[in-house]
Amino acid sequence: MNKEIKFTVRIKKNIIFLSLFFFVLIIVSCSTTEKNLKKTGVKKLFSRDQLIDMGYPFGKYGKDIPLGDPDIEWKRSNPDIKVFVPTGSGIYNGDNEHFFVFKAPKSEGLLALWTQSSVEGHGDNHLVLARSTDAKNWSAPKYLVGSKYGIGGLQASWGFPIVSENGRIYILYTKEIEIFDNSRQGSGTMGCIYSDDNGFNWTEPEEIKIPRSKYDNPNKKYPKNWIVFQKPIKDKEGKWITGYTLITSKSIMKNEKNWVNTDSRCYFMRFMNIDENPSPEEIQIEWYPENDLGLEVENPVYPHMSVAQEPAVVLLPDGRLFTVMRNMTGYIYYSVSSDNGKTWNVPKMLKYSDNGEGVQHPMSPCPLFKMDDGKFILIFHNNTGERLGYNQADMKWKINVANIVRNPTFYTVGEYREDAEQPIWFNKPVEFLNTQDIAVPPKKSAEIGTYPSITEYQGKSILWYPDRKRYLLGKYLD
Repeated sequence: MNKEIKFTVRIKKNIIFLSLFFFVLIIVSCSTTEKNLKKTGVKKLFSRDQLIDMGYPFGKYGKDIPLGDPDIEWKRSNPDIKVFVPTGSGIYNGDNEHFFVFKAPKSEGLLALWTQSSVEGHGDNHLVLARSTDAKNWSAPKYLVGSKYGIGGLQASWGFPIVSENGRIYILYTKEIEIFDNSRQGSGTMGCIYSDDNGFNWTEPEEIKIPRSKYDNPNKKYPKNWIVFQKPIKDKEGKWITGYTLITSKSIMKNEKNWVNTDSRCYFMRFMNIDENPSPEEIQIEWYPENDLGLEVENPVYPHMSVAQEPAVVLLPDGRLFTVMRNMTGYIYYSVSSDNGKTWNVPKMLKYSDNGEGVQHPMSPCPLFKMDDGKFILIFHNNTGERLGYNQADMKWKINVANIVRNPTFYTVGEYREDAEQPIWFNKPVEFLNTQDIAVPPKKSAEIGTYPSITEYQGKSILWYPDRKRYLLGKYLD
């Protein structure tokens, strides 16, 4: 009996010892993982399963999207420049997107404009501005216009800059009014503020009239549904032009399931006298296409509707305008205008060359930039909207599929081909931004590189990109 008791006691002691040993081992392992992650700046690319198994600093979000530590996740894409990284519980600890960096007109520095909110779609969008003298060190963002944290007010969303030849900085944006049509942040008039002292002081907001379209709500008390997403460029006559998305009023055509299935078209606005420093009420804008049809791309999921959005425009060496647009086909589409945007060709699938494969891309921004050397850079995701078992074309989404298909981000360099059917041909895609599908709060997005901008500054080309609509970062393009 005593032998049995002693044997039992010995087994219990061994179990306790082994339990303590494995407990210490787990703690040491977690501590080592933490130290290694901090030491490397989270630059090692782990798989989703590895990150989940590590337990630190990641937790699960949704079915298989880990949720990362927001105070360190900005390092994951290996940025060269940190413009704005909200951490802790600061007042600006929310979403940051539609990121426009541009040269300050009356100094050698740079200015950065973006739309900020607590969480996208929560009704507190506003515009902020930061500045830098060397592209590396940036000031804290300064509030410009729109709603305010904890106070509310009407929103200012999706602002974009135009700098006149005389150095006046205009910022135009979707201005919320007391009544909206489809959504508060995408429905409104055109607001305008401007600065004559390099962005230190700004005028009170004013409104610029926008003509009605047959796709707008027939009841004129409701404003248009429109968004500009890329900086204007100059056409062959030196006029500023940019594209915008016109969303059809739900009173005319109801949306189908999932936000990607919204009837929409690409339109353009051409600023005729901005370089003369007009007051907002004197700004002259021509609105294209002249036939009020817009550029359409049939939605393969719901063929009765067009989904064509966020046109990015560049000027070709022969004076024509070239635009690309996102849609629901799984490929980028493009169109060409020979008359400064008044009329456009029927959109076609964008290919790497006339006889090449189509450029794969989901329902996400696909900005196109013309560089000083005459080449072009296209930013895209290189998938058809189907990735990791999720498909943007599915009629029922269990999660926001944009989290999956808007990562990773690629670029490709394009060159003008004078005698080609498609006037820009593109090289092989290069992957250069990747979140490893790790989402971060507050929006819990895993996307990267959406709504970026490019500057060529002091001999270097810099892509300025939002990371998961939270961090604002820069990376040199070699």
